[in-house]
Amino acid sequence: METETQDESLEFRLKKLIVEALILEDLKPEDIETEAPLFVEGLGLDSIDALELALAIHQEFGVRTTQGDERNREIFYSVKSLAAFIRAENPALASA
Repeated sequence: METETQDESLEFRLKKLIVEALILEDLKPEDIETEAPLFVEGLGLDSIDALELALAIHQEFGVRTTQGDERNREIFYSVKSLAAFIRAENPALASA
C-alpha cells in the first residue's frame, strides 16, 4: 500500500483511512474537510469510531496515542490535527 500512496498528501491518506477503517460508505475522502471537526458536529464520529481510528492509524503509520491522554481530544479534532500528530511522532512522514 505504501507505493500507491507515496504521491498523496498525508492528509488525503488520512481521509482515505477514515473512510475505509470506519466503513463510511456514503462518504468519499474528498468529502472530508481537512480542518473540520471529526466528532460530534463534524463527521459525527463517536468514541467507538475513535478507538477504531486510533488502531488503524497505528497500523498504517506506526504511531499511537495512549488512552486517557488529555491531548487525545486535540489530536483527533480534525484531519489536520491528526496529520500534525503523525508527523511529530513519525519523522519519516514529516515531509508527507
